[in-house]
Amino acid sequence: MDFVTLLGLFAAILTTISFLPQMWKIWQTKSAKDVSFIMLVTFMSGLFLWLIYGIILGAWPIILANGVTLGFNFIILWLKIRYRKRP
Repeated sequence: MDFVTLLGLFAAILTTISFLPQMWKIWQTKSAKDVSFIMLVTFMSGLFLWLIYGIILGAWPIILANGVTLGFNFIILWLKIRYRKRP
């Protein structure tokens, strides 16, 4: 692997694992009231587009990072919906 690919993979790992503490906190507290629904949906839309872009280019760092991060954000969205307060 060349330096640029390693750089991309390292960046992908860091940005992807950055969502793990948020997922854990929501799971532990059973609350996602401070997580913006609009931010999640907007961010997930961007991740989906990055994923498509990576697939078109055949760029594995982009595909892996955005695919896994999109999965993590689906979990956060699911937790937000699951733990929302009902009227």
